[in-house]
Amino acid sequence: MSVEVKTGTGSGWPRLLRRGPMEGLATTLIGAGFVMLFQPFLMPLYTYSFVTMLVGTLMFIIVSKFPQ
Repeated sequence: MSVEVKTGTGSGWPRLLRRGPMEGLATTLIGAGFVMLFQPFLMPLYTYSFVTMLVGTLMFIIVSKFPQ
């Protein structure tokens, strides 16, 4: 019978699913939605800008609960 001892500071979560990279992605989505909202050229971008900002904001709220 063997016992595995986990060493290091890792939380067991994959690196891309930790708070830092995911908060960056959520912030990028919010920024993209903001740019889409205030551009005067393409109506489809304006149409989906609120949805993009909403998804980014919800993602940021959820991701802020993830481990470091």
